[in-house]
Amino acid sequence: MRSSHVSRLDRSISAIGQGCWQIGADWGDVASETAQEILAAAADAGVTFFDTADVYGDGRSERAVGAFLAQRRDAGITVATKMGRRADPHTPDAYNLDNYRRWTDRSRDNLGVDTLDLVQLHCPPEEVLNNPQTYDDLRTLTQEGRIARWGVSVETSAQALRALDEPDLATIQIILNIFRRKPLDEVVPRANAAGVGIIARVPLASGLLSGKYSEATTFAENDHRTFNRDGKAFDIGETFAGVPYEVGVEAAREVALLTPEGWTTAQMSLAWIVAVGAGTVIPGASRPQQARDNAAAGAIESLDDATLAALKAIYEERIAPHVAERW
Repeated sequence: MRSSHVSRLDRSISAIGQGCWQIGADWGDVASETAQEILAAAADAGVTFFDTADVYGDGRSERAVGAFLAQRRDAGITVATKMGRRADPHTPDAYNLDNYRRWTDRSRDNLGVDTLDLVQLHCPPEEVLNNPQTYDDLRTLTQEGRIARWGVSVETSAQALRALDEPDLATIQIILNIFRRKPLDEVVPRANAAGVGIIARVPLASGLLSGKYSEATTFAENDHRTFNRDGKAFDIGETFAGVPYEVGVEAAREVALLTPEGWTTAQMSLAWIVAVGAGTVIPGASRPQQARDNAAAGAIESLDDATLAALKAIYEERIAPHVAERW
């Protein structure tokens, strides 16, 4: 497993992390025992970065990660969580120091730690990211010992670039995959130059880039790939990376044809993110073997230039018209 040192985070973390949304909610049901097996499989395969959020299953994901962390205290694991999406209504006024304290205290209890390794604002309203008080409040949480470092999880490249103006921003989490490339234009180069970690989420476009879906594939009613296709629950870009499903299925077939022998299409898609220098990628998993397969992508060789060019052509011809200007 490759790893890299993130200077603003002051930690080395694995190139392939473990996204923990699936063990909390919105991807069908994952049993508690299975969740622990998934986390163990990832760690045993070399994963040292685990990403969760207080809103995943209303704390279920954090509690699962906390139970796992209690058994691996000396394993060099970094746990990132997120806060803000529990606010109801989800308005800029909810993002204030009192709520930050309440949210982080709850996450500390769920994860069983005194100080959270990394807390990210969870795709807040744009006004929050543009408000200097936001960052002063996050610094206060650091001074109080509630959190060690802070970052932002954003929907758009423009939001990421605003956050990069802050001199102590540790990480930016943003959607980045073969079907969502805009962060490569400005966000990734500027973050790398500043020592800010990039955390690439939705790396498989909600499974499209596994190459296993067809137009006839269906998902459970409590799976966001069913209930958020029109963006009613949260930003539509979080589901299939904002690509219309039928368009994505057809393009993913072309991607799959480029998969090198001995790899899965999902592994190639994860390896692509590593190859373009985008930091740590956080695929989810619903089975232990899936976590092991994902982690294996952190050790494979880089893709060749011809494959990279062919993947870019698929994006430009089929995908960019649907996503490039929006995010």
